[in-house]
Amino acid sequence: MGKSTYKVEGGKLVKVQLKERDGKITEVIITGDFFLHPEEIIEDLERSLIGKSLDEESITEHIDKFLKDRGALLLGVSPKDLAKCIILASEGGL
Repeated sequence: MGKSTYKVEGGKLVKVQLKERDGKITEVIITGDFFLHPEEIIEDLERSLIGKSLDEESITEHIDKFLKDRGALLLGVSPKDLAKCIILASEGGL
């Protein structure tokens, strides 16, 4: 399982554990000291990423659309920050 930790400008931390196969996400766990409201939506987001290609731009767009469609609020990090950490985990992490 690939792992990464990414510190966002301003101090928030994102951690990702990732399993992949053939350039696609098979399992992902996203944690950190950022805020997502409602909190339980993080598990739905993780499930929605399964099968997605490991491409930072498309993951960013997917996360952004997912949050907008559900009226969720992400504080302390952006969809791009989450996508960047996912990609770092696929590359062996930090």
